[in-house]
Order: sequence, then C-alpha cells, then structure tokens
Amino acid sequence: MQWTVDHASRELLPDQIAACVRRGVASGELAIGEQLPPAAELATALSVDRNTVLTAYRRLRDDGLLEFRRGRGARVASAVTEPAPVAEAARTLVAVAREHGLTRADLLRLIAKLT
Repeated sequence: MQWTVDHASRELLPDQIAACVRRGVASGELAIGEQLPPAAELATALSVDRNTVLTAYRRLRDDGLLEFRRGRGARVASAVTEPAPVAEAARTLVAVAREHGLTRADLLRLIAKLT
C-alpha cells in the first residue's frame, strides 16, 4: 500500500495518514483483519512523530475502521469508509435539502460547485 503525506499541506498529518488507510480499505488494498504497520515503523517511513501515527490510528479506531489488540497491533476491523461525523452531516444535509424541495440532482450539483 502507498503511504504518503505532504508535509507542506494545510491538512493535518494525522488526517492524511487516516485518509491513506481509508483509501486502502476502499480500494481493497487493505482487507478486513489485515495488520497495519507498527506506529513507530510507519512514523519513521513517513518522517513524522510516532504520536502522529497513533493519533490517526486512534481516530480510525473511534470510527470503527480499526481495532487494537494488545501485542497484535492495529488491524482493519471493517470496511467502513466514511467517518461517522461526515456520514451524520450528510444525512442532515439530505434532510435539509428535502425540506427545501431540492432533488438529488440539485443537491449533487450544489456539492459539485463546492468541491
């Protein structure tokens, strides 16, 4: 799997690392049950602090994507690809759009303009 971070990016390093894992799961490069690199090893490879990797791994655990097992490291727990806060915001957006009479196509056009 390709692990990359952009140290010059405005996106936080833990978010970039978490995004790598999410892409890996979504693309099938990382399978359920697969072990991720140890935090210290990945930190060295990416030239970041070990705690940066641990922060990313904890966020993914909190979102249900990873599980930690003592002595076994971090493993992919599920194929959940979107963080819970984003999924909740999307549900809220769809509900508000419906209240205002927007169609799915209207909403997709709006999102496309914003991205």
